[in-house]
Amino acid sequence: MKFRPCIDLHNGKVKQIVGGSLADGTEPETNFVSEKPPAWYAELYKSDGLTGGHVIKLGQGNDEAAHEALAAWPGGLQVGGGITADNAVQWLEAGAAQVIVTSTIFQNGQIDADRLSQLVAETGRERLVLDLSCRKKDGRYFIVTDRWQTFTETVVDAESLRQLSDSCCEFLVHGVDVEGKQQGMDEALIELLAGHSPIPCVYAGGVRSFDDLEKLNTVGGGEIDVTVGSALDLFGGTMPYRDVVEYCRNS
Repeated sequence: MKFRPCIDLHNGKVKQIVGGSLADGTEPETNFVSEKPPAWYAELYKSDGLTGGHVIKLGQGNDEAAHEALAAWPGGLQVGGGITADNAVQWLEAGAAQVIVTSTIFQNGQIDADRLSQLVAETGRERLVLDLSCRKKDGRYFIVTDRWQTFTETVVDAESLRQLSDSCCEFLVHGVDVEGKQQGMDEALIELLAGHSPIPCVYAGGVRSFDDLEKLNTVGGGEIDVTVGSALDLFGGTMPYRDVVEYCRNS
C-alpha cells in the first residue's frame, strides 16, 4: 500500500473540504485552510520521495497555485480539475506526471467515447488517470461529476472498471459520501475496487486512524493505495504525516 499525498486547492489556497459541499455561489464546508503555499507541500513530498500524489483544482482561480506546486515537484505530482483534451498537454508540459479527468469525458450523464479517445490520443494511456469518485444511490456507486454534485448514469462495477482500464493507467476514487468527515471509510467501495479493478487504484475518503489504514490494507489486499486528507496533521488533523509515510512504506 502506497501513500499518495494530496494538495487540494480552492480559491488559490490549500484547503480540506467536506465532500459534496462544493457548489456555485456558496462557500463549501471547510475543515482546514493552510497558511502555507502549495509549493511548501510539494517540496515536502519531493523530499520524502512521494510520487503519484495529486493536485486537485476545486473550481476556478487555482491555475497559478497548481503551477506553483508542479514546478516545485516536477514529474512527481498529478493534476486534476478542469482538464480537457485542449489543455491536458499543457499541464503535462508544466510538470504534471499525469492528468486526472472526470467531467470532460461525460455528456448527458453518459461516457462520451469520442471525448475519451481524444484525451487518450493527446496524453497517451500512461499519462491519463480517470477519477471515478462516486456516491451511493439505490445500493450502487455512481460516478459523480461537476465537483461531485451531479450524478452520472455510470455505475462503478466490474464491467465499467474493466472497460475504462483500457484508456488510463490508474483510477483515483474518492468515497464522496465519507470524504472529509473523518467518520470512517467506505469499506464496501474498497472491496469493490480491490476485487475488480485490473489497474492500480487510489482510494480517498474517511481515513481517520492507523486502524483504518490497517483495515484498508487488509480489505484491499495491499493493492489499493491511499490518500489521507483532513485527518493528517498537515491539514489540522491528529495523524502524524511522518508516521503515515513510514507506516505505508512498511506495510
